[in-house]
Amino acid sequence: MNTLTIIVPCFNEADVLVDFISTVNLQTHELPLIKKYLLINDGSTDDTLDIMKNLSETFDNIFYLSFSRNFGKEAAILAGLEASDSDFVTIMDADLQDPPFLLSEMYKDMLEGQYDIVGCRRISRKGEPFIRSFLSRSFYWVINHLSHTEIPSGVRDFRLMTRQVVNEILRLTEVNRFSKGLLAWVGFKTKYLSYENIERKAGKTSWRFWQLISYSIDGIVNFSDAPLNFATLMGFISFIISMLLSAFYTFKTLIFGDPVQGFPTLITLLLLIGGIQLFSLGIIGKYIGKIFLETKHRPVYIIKEKHLD
Repeated sequence: MNTLTIIVPCFNEADVLVDFISTVNLQTHELPLIKKYLLINDGSTDDTLDIMKNLSETFDNIFYLSFSRNFGKEAAILAGLEASDSDFVTIMDADLQDPPFLLSEMYKDMLEGQYDIVGCRRISRKGEPFIRSFLSRSFYWVINHLSHTEIPSGVRDFRLMTRQVVNEILRLTEVNRFSKGLLAWVGFKTKYLSYENIERKAGKTSWRFWQLISYSIDGIVNFSDAPLNFATLMGFISFIISMLLSAFYTFKTLIFGDPVQGFPTLITLLLLIGGIQLFSLGIIGKYIGKIFLETKHRPVYIIKEKHLD
């Protein structure tokens, strides 16, 4: 029988982890795959690691990795993919916002349609704050207009993948990772299942507002050079405007003898051009920062302890 590894990134999930395991077991008992859980402790500060150890001692199909500190969800996903060895692999959040009952349908669709990836996407964000939902939809609109890699709106990390897909993902060795984009970039025959938003089972999300903004910016930078083109365009436009204004004021003075009313105009132009320059330098600096991090060749994560056997 084929095997399935369920990768579960965890950061302070002590309140829900046991419930997650029991719920997945209950809702996937008809799934014709041998399940293996791979729990990734991403530097949790609560009892998550202790619960992982207890679960691994109780069940022979539960294993864990524990990082030396918090490296982020992208690092946890990569660690899970690298440690997995099953025929099929899926990524699930421990908060049960990824509905386990869909796994059976995902596997069925994969076999019947000969898909390489079957993912899930939320068609609503009921229960989320309005501003968060609005910014999320805006992000997908922006990135799909700037990038050549299409990322469907509402797509989750929760997806079922074949071994071949996982192997190709692991060939992408960049440090600055954006898994939603990487999984779309590798291609393969893909299908998405839609479902209504499910609120978190317990605890609080570890994602803060500014973390989500930073993550969104990283996603755009990682999959598009359009911001660099925009910075170039802004510089060109400001140059044209300055040339036109120079010509306008020169002719105005020569023809009408009207001296330039300097102070307000000068201050406005200085602020405009200075703002454009700083904005453009910020865009360029973001890309240079990414290059700087890549050239260091630091590991994406460090494992302090593990149980994989």
